[in-house]
Amino acid sequence: MLLKHLTIGTMVAVCTFVAQAAAQKNELSGLLGRTFIADQGIQGAPAYDPNLRFGKGLTFEINYARRFIGANVWSLAVEVPFLVNVDEDLHAAQNLIPESFSSYFVTPAARVNLFPSTAVSPWVSFGGGFGHFSESSKLEFVGPNPGKTGTNTGVLQAGVGLDVKLSRRFTVRGEARDFWSGVPQLNVTTGKSRQHNIFVGGGIVWHF
Repeated sequence: MLLKHLTIGTMVAVCTFVAQAAAQKNELSGLLGRTFIADQGIQGAPAYDPNLRFGKGLTFEINYARRFIGANVWSLAVEVPFLVNVDEDLHAAQNLIPESFSSYFVTPAARVNLFPSTAVSPWVSFGGGFGHFSESSKLEFVGPNPGKTGTNTGVLQAGVGLDVKLSRRFTVRGEARDFWSGVPQLNVTTGKSRQHNIFVGGGIVWHF
């Protein structure tokens, strides 16, 4: 009798585990967009043009996520956004700064989707990780960059987005994420130790 009960209990536990594993959903997404960074004032710069200006760098994101809790009203997933800003152009009046930099951020996060089973699902995300800036070896106008050409930083990430279902396997995603990081080494003093790197983009999500 004990063996029978143990066998039944084991089968129930295995079936429950399999059902839970089947309910967990994986996602792989690819997005393309731009990164926006606010201009910064340079201490001691000429009055006619005192700002450090940032371009709108072409940026792509690859994101893996796994859903652990799912319900009709909300779901919880753990995601790993990997963001690469390919080329962020820079401008300042004096020939002191690098001509550009590239960067990447990796920020594991928790994401909560509302109404995940419907055609349209808004979500929020929050997490943290690390990043790296690769400053150009050339100055903006002429000459080699005398400063550092590699800067590591801690990063906090907060994001909002909207998923629109195309089919059981594919979703269109639009999102905005703020990667709050340290600053790259740009050979000027702005008085800032952190900056907001705001990514706005869209792309496709594959569910499997």
